[in-house]
Amino acid sequence: MHRDTQILNAGYRPVKEPGPMVAGPQFVSTYVTPGDPAQHRLTYGRFENPTWQAWEESLGVLEGGDAVSFASGMAATSAVLGTCLGPGDTVVLPEESYYTIRTLASTWLEKIGVRMRLAPTRGNGQANVLEGARLLWLETPSNPHLDVCDIAALVEAAHAAGAVVVADNTTATGYLQQPLALGADYVVASDTKAVTGHADIILGHVASRDRERVTALRDWRTRHGAIPGPMEVWLAHRSLATMPLRVTCQCAYAARLASMLSTHPAVTAVHYPGLATHPGHEVAKRQMRAFGGVVSFELPGRAHAERFLGALRLVREATSFGGVHSTAERRARWGGDAIGDGFIRFSVGCEAAEDILEDVEEGLRAAEA
Repeated sequence: MHRDTQILNAGYRPVKEPGPMVAGPQFVSTYVTPGDPAQHRLTYGRFENPTWQAWEESLGVLEGGDAVSFASGMAATSAVLGTCLGPGDTVVLPEESYYTIRTLASTWLEKIGVRMRLAPTRGNGQANVLEGARLLWLETPSNPHLDVCDIAALVEAAHAAGAVVVADNTTATGYLQQPLALGADYVVASDTKAVTGHADIILGHVASRDRERVTALRDWRTRHGAIPGPMEVWLAHRSLATMPLRVTCQCAYAARLASMLSTHPAVTAVHYPGLATHPGHEVAKRQMRAFGGVVSFELPGRAHAERFLGALRLVREATSFGGVHSTAERRARWGGDAIGDGFIRFSVGCEAAEDILEDVEEGLRAAEA
């Protein structure tokens, strides 16, 4: 069966089983559980919920492993770090991994005695600092530069050094890239982005093929209370059915945008793994089905970037990415990343490609004024 069909049907009632085709969310805190709690599958709302179970089944199909859902991408990240690391351990992070992860490592992890090393994603730079590390954290393509590393090669190097490997798959998504199949021990993602794709839900998940690790993540979620709401999970599950269509469309349009930007005189640099000139293009071509819906590019400075953004009439100025509506932002406004003041991160939506390109061209004309 085609993977798109599997994703569309994952977590739903079997075809021949009577009942509602799409079950609604189950809102519950308290289950009736007479006698021995061990005799009941469902006992309390913080422990388990049937709506989560259906969603996690579908995420498992997407990622190729057992999935655990969390209230946000950072809740999922904290669960992985919390179950893997302890005093005296070392974690290797990409230099431009998501800023909040680096902040978490330099504050909470440092306080409990975990050391952090940073190394570049490009050129598999993290392979050079693995000695004595307990955990290697990958992010490919990285955000916002869209640098690429070779997951399989880094997994091999990390495992030889005795480290477990976590791949942040938020930018690529499990639809375009499957780190677990390439040997990673965990995959983590913010489902706020392209997995749900409508800019209206905050969720995250972790997936692994190791049952003990999955059990530890579920225990962490229960004890820390990092549980997702049933309504958000139900909406996410419904949104996942259109993911193949949405992401395929966004990848195609992003490729057109990147091509146009790469020859535009107002643009000083374009970062997109789908371009043959991108330093990670060949690696991305091997490990991704397509190159994603995010295109980053650079304008000469802050004033150029703000004129560009101010002239847009279709594309919204907003942070985050992966939604069906195109968004863009001057990424340096947040700080925390080694980028220029004219750096634009552009999330391609599902509007007609011609409309997106026309809006961007108008913005670039304004940027040059």
